[in-house]
Amino acid sequence: MHDPLTARARDIVAAARAVLEREGPDALTMRRVADELGIRAPSLYKHLPGKEALETAIIADGFAEAAAAFEEAVDGAADPLSAFVAAYRAFAQAHPHVYRLMTGGPLRREDLPPGLEARTAGPLLRAVGSPERARAAWAFVHGMTILELDGRFPADGTTDPAWRDGIAAFRAVRPTGASRTSGARTARR
Repeated sequence: MHDPLTARARDIVAAARAVLEREGPDALTMRRVADELGIRAPSLYKHLPGKEALETAIIADGFAEAAAAFEEAVDGAADPLSAFVAAYRAFAQAHPHVYRLMTGGPLRREDLPPGLEARTAGPLLRAVGSPERARAAWAFVHGMTILELDGRFPADGTTDPAWRDGIAAFRAVRPTGASRTSGARTARR
């Protein structure tokens, strides 16, 4: 896939992601990214039109990284759904601020590289068998993941069993006449 960003824009995105990962979303400003690079903020606009474009580039990088991790986990796995869930949780826990940027609010699909969202959804689609089930499974996985990241589950030892029960429920239900189309219609990751 052709990268539409210049080498300098790529450097800016990498610096922005580092700021986001280290300091959180409130720190992700054009001024803070410029400081990280040792330049003045107006110089950033020569390479990216604004913060929205910067966020979209971080989201695209996050999707590409997540897709690679999901594909690696699912391909050849004896239990693809459990493998997907483990990779998903690991990605979100390793990159909580990027994950929240990727999954919070409306997704500007038209600004993402073509096919990237479908590629990211593909491993889950293969694991559960239909776009409808993939969307439902993603809602479960994402909801559980956000609750974990937010520290909302009590330390009572029931979170891991809840994950197992949820995965088992999606594994047990078979599609009933559901269409088997591409992952492009599944929920965003």
